[in-house]
Amino acid sequence: MCESSKKGRDAASREEIQEAKQLETNVNGVVLHQFIRVTDARGKLSAVELEQVLPFTPRRLFVVYDVPSSSLRGEHAHHSCHQFLVCLSGACKVMVDDGTNRQEFQLDVSWSGLYVPPLIWAAQHSFSTETAVLVLASHAYDAVDYIRDYDEFLEAIKGVK
Repeated sequence: MCESSKKGRDAASREEIQEAKQLETNVNGVVLHQFIRVTDARGKLSAVELEQVLPFTPRRLFVVYDVPSSSLRGEHAHHSCHQFLVCLSGACKVMVDDGTNRQEFQLDVSWSGLYVPPLIWAAQHSFSTETAVLVLASHAYDAVDYIRDYDEFLEAIKGVK
């Protein structure tokens, strides 16, 4: 066996594993996920089994980055699209609102993701330097799916509640 393989295996044998968790929120359907985290002498690894976490099949992926700290992103809901947000670097705050309850989350670790179902108003703000947010979406981009006016959002959810 080569020496570097043996050293790698020895380092991995001293690993620390933190299990995945799902944290319910005050906003209907929104879930904060903490991924499995593995730490050893070689570094850290976070993993998520998408089928176990996401109630949708990702059809689109995009990254939000280089956002000025004073900017507000999102400020909309979707009729049908589900989203899952992971802050890969830096930090930002995400406000979610179901028309009755509102909650804010600080996304600042790469081992955590926020699930936002359809008909939830969401906005991202307070971006730090070097923030990159990965978003997995259940649908291809469709401008008709967006609800960009908060009063229209409140009208849309009346029939759902």
